[in-house]
Amino acid sequence: MLKRVHFPTSALPYLLVAPQILITLVFFIWPASQAMYQSFLIEDAFGLGTEFVWFENFEILWSDRHYLASFQRTAVFSLLVAGLSMGVALLLAGFAQRVVRGAMFYRTLLIWPYAVAPVLAGALWVFMFNPTLGIFPYFLEFAGITWNHYLNGTQAMVLVILAAAWKQVAYNFLFYLAAMQSIPNSVIEAAAIDGAGPARRFWTIIFPLISPTTFFLLVINMVYAFFETFGIIHAVTQGGPGTSTTILVYKVFNDGFVGLDLGGSAAQSVVLMVLVIAMTVVQFRFVERKVAY
Repeated sequence: MLKRVHFPTSALPYLLVAPQILITLVFFIWPASQAMYQSFLIEDAFGLGTEFVWFENFEILWSDRHYLASFQRTAVFSLLVAGLSMGVALLLAGFAQRVVRGAMFYRTLLIWPYAVAPVLAGALWVFMFNPTLGIFPYFLEFAGITWNHYLNGTQAMVLVILAAAWKQVAYNFLFYLAAMQSIPNSVIEAAAIDGAGPARRFWTIIFPLISPTTFFLLVINMVYAFFETFGIIHAVTQGGPGTSTTILVYKVFNDGFVGLDLGGSAAQSVVLMVLVIAMTVVQFRFVERKVAY
């Protein structure tokens, strides 16, 4: 018969968890609760007058054509950033998996861009695509393309998509490479013996096996495009020309800190928070279902 073991009560586990709980309360719970509270208010620019208006700020949002256009712009921007960064990362991971000599050196070079801050990544792409000094507009001119993202909204959106996708390629590369390395070599070798070429082995064996990683990265990249691209857009276009690159997270900043519409800005941040929570729940349910099977 097994003896029942009783562990003495200790305060150590609570002390170890306390810093993380404190950080969560200070940097997430408290700001989120303040944003939700302010979304029900209308305040003047100096904070001297406040009126409780319930859901009026949200009603104004959904009737504002500029906000709805920003919503559509964000959806297109997020899908293109996620698709481009994941596609390039998958291609690079496939090549890196086949490298035998100097593999660690190549992988290190591919991972380095992730250490670059978003603002610096944006500044780098601004210099490369500067209409006067940039190297890429010089070459595009030979192809008959006049590049000026300060005046052309489509070119500005292309530039921020390229900068944001380039910044995220290294992150996606790490996960794809790890997923490919977890596939048993015997499975791939068996397919090669059966006569399957590299392309067929990839699409029929490797890609289906890394599909959970692909879905995980899709959600992570969508969240990244929604929130973490603020620094890139602020450094590259500042939401312009006009509002052609003003996505939701930049509109929150623009309306709150420039337009001083504190209630409307808070309502927009609440909508963003709900969207991210919804995507996280979808990701969790997908992973939970995969584990169950």
